[in-house]
Amino acid sequence: MPETIEHRADYDLVRRMRASIAVLGPLVARTGAADVALPGGDAIGSRGLDMHTAGLERMGATVTNEHGYLVVQAPDGGLVGTHVYLDFPSVGATETLLMAAVTANGQTIIDNAAREPEIVDICNMLVSMGGQISGIGTSLLTISGVSALRATEYTTVSDRIVAGTWAVAAVITRGDITVHNANPEHLSIVLEKLTTVGANVEITGDGFRVQMDRRPTAVDIVTLPYPGFPTDLQPQFIALNSIAEGSAMVTENLFEARFRFVQELSRLGAEVRTDGHHALIRGRSQLSGAPVEATDIRAGAGLVLAGLVSDGETVVHAIEHIDRGYVDFETQLATLGANIVREASPELA
Repeated sequence: MPETIEHRADYDLVRRMRASIAVLGPLVARTGAADVALPGGDAIGSRGLDMHTAGLERMGATVTNEHGYLVVQAPDGGLVGTHVYLDFPSVGATETLLMAAVTANGQTIIDNAAREPEIVDICNMLVSMGGQISGIGTSLLTISGVSALRATEYTTVSDRIVAGTWAVAAVITRGDITVHNANPEHLSIVLEKLTTVGANVEITGDGFRVQMDRRPTAVDIVTLPYPGFPTDLQPQFIALNSIAEGSAMVTENLFEARFRFVQELSRLGAEVRTDGHHALIRGRSQLSGAPVEATDIRAGAGLVLAGLVSDGETVVHAIEHIDRGYVDFETQLATLGANIVREASPELA
């Protein structure tokens, strides 16, 4: 372990990932300061840092935006516990404040906290390191600051969005996929929707199995914070609905630009009409392969799934987006029988 910890997270380190803002809370807590380059990530709508910074300011920190960096300075003596109410149950803001509060002076209450499994997982890890947190899994978290955390070894929760993507892949291709190391309770509403479209869903010892042997029935979805339907599986379900029998309405309540990718899906012949935060999809019996471009991680996954059931060849460009959310996506699909290969971009060949 280094004797000193650098409190600056440079642009080259954080520019590609929205999740890089997760270093903010730990840096302020550990070093008393943080200079974090404003994060990159998917362009799917407004995802400001106001709740992150407002919470830190309530804990006594000063926050400024200087030359593309978020500059945070804790007060002399460290952060001070407080009561923070989040206007929206933001996962990122909850993470930042949790990790800042765990070693702050006194008690911090996060009201209207996010309840996602990933938040529960962070809480459990912090507790294993000596943190004192109550209300885990609820929207009201109470953190009693401790003087220091201890080292630990911890296995993180599995990625429910990746697991959900495989579940949709089974349905859209009329296949049979067993997903291991997945908690079906984290995907209750997703698996329920897949049952509605006609899939057979079986809970297994360490995950679940999804089987589909016919054309799916279109299904409406409404995205909401957990435990509602996850916005990160919305594009995959739009792809599914595009080849389903009937019509479906998809309502996106979290990110206003989430529907950007439907223009690309339409290049495959999908019939999707958007109006504000609603998308109406009329299922077609067949899509037609075409070149398309991934606009974000989940849109890329949705386009790949649509390409699997399109007539002819589909080429998905900008797959660096997909790589940020899925490991060896095309390799695993090929293992399952998909005719899919990764090709070097012409400019890189």
